[in-house]
Amino acid sequence: MKDSLEPGFRDPNPCRVIGVLDDGAASLDATALAHLRTADVVIGASRQLQTLAGEIRPQARRLDLGGELARVPGWVRAARADGLRVVVLASGDPLCHGIAAYLGARLCLDALEVLPNRSTLQLACARIGLAWQDAVIVSIHTRDAGEWSVGAEPGHGLYPLAQALRQHDRLLVLTSPDNSPDRVARLLMAEGLGEDFQLAVAECLLQPGERVRSGLSAAETATLRFADPNVLLLWRVQPRQPTVRFGLADAAYAQRQPRGNQEGGLITKQEVRAVSLARLQLRADSRVWDIGAGSGSVGLEAARLCPQGHVWAIEKNAEDVAIAARNRAAMGLSNHTLVHGKAPEHLDRWPDPDAVFIGGSGGELAGLITLCLSRLRPGGWLVMNFVTLESLATATQALTVAGAAWDVLQLQAARSKPILQMHRMAAENPVWIVCAQRGTAPEEASA
Repeated sequence: MKDSLEPGFRDPNPCRVIGVLDDGAASLDATALAHLRTADVVIGASRQLQTLAGEIRPQARRLDLGGELARVPGWVRAARADGLRVVVLASGDPLCHGIAAYLGARLCLDALEVLPNRSTLQLACARIGLAWQDAVIVSIHTRDAGEWSVGAEPGHGLYPLAQALRQHDRLLVLTSPDNSPDRVARLLMAEGLGEDFQLAVAECLLQPGERVRSGLSAAETATLRFADPNVLLLWRVQPRQPTVRFGLADAAYAQRQPRGNQEGGLITKQEVRAVSLARLQLRADSRVWDIGAGSGSVGLEAARLCPQGHVWAIEKNAEDVAIAARNRAAMGLSNHTLVHGKAPEHLDRWPDPDAVFIGGSGGELAGLITLCLSRLRPGGWLVMNFVTLESLATATQALTVAGAAWDVLQLQAARSKPILQMHRMAAENPVWIVCAQRGTAPEEASA
């Protein structure tokens, strides 16, 4: 039987994906039970197959999908090709972080018929009376991610949850034995959110050992263990404070104050920062490198502008690294990784960027430019700030040799300052903002 059907044609023998809860047959309606009882092939987790064993025909073939998810589409195809009636058992609503979406992406959607059930998240909300129409569902039902650490990269299994906690007030979390409620509570505390949320954990829903614990604090939850399976609910009790996303005042950042410096701390000034960020052409999901992060101002504002993206920052001065880390904590960001080192160290472990900002090069400017241009994703921008003629000359020469398309903007701002009962304009040091994209090398252009 083909998985690709003509529009409007209803498959006479679709694969039925049936949502099941932990009370087994009691959770199924008459239609779902009829399909299960007449199935020739039943695919499900071992716990589901055991719970529903009495509803499955003795001669039906039973396939345990535990550790075999990648083989399930093939099992379904083979059963349908032989004209067999096949059922796949899923937990709750198969289209809510369930197997139905996985199968739909690998089989024609017309080859599936989904019979949804209530989700365990819906049941948990009902148990404690939590309205969930504005809640965000996050799944951490994945392989062991390890404990959360501040500045963890997007590959960490708890990363989507860390970002969602910053952006939403109610979260419904599908846990796993490893990524458990106590681990999430420790994430909250590490990110300074321990007082911001209350938690509830619903254990073994619809089973004899069901237990729901509500109104828990993060500190309390971090010390507890919970029976599996369980789901976690979080709701904010401390309101989120509105934040400025772009163009923060210099005074909003902690910054190093060199001795004898009468011009303020070491930071990319507000006017230069605003123009540099604009020239980076950031999107909500941009991946950004911040090389020579200093106090972290450019990278931290980039992280705010890219809530679905991530910023990787590197700084060679240990004091500045500590200051940038304090600024990150004050701004409540979880999509910013900061490392102590001298570029190009660590860059080989970072994903290719959509945008790169170079605020300091540690004497490796020409090589860094070549490397960054080679790693930029299509359409990406490299933006650099310079205050010396020598660095500007090095940059433009390296860009020319690399065949890049580039331009230079000189920015010189003046700020008003009081003088007696009046005001004067005090000029800031001029800064060159160099912007570049990967271009066509001269030898390629003449080919």
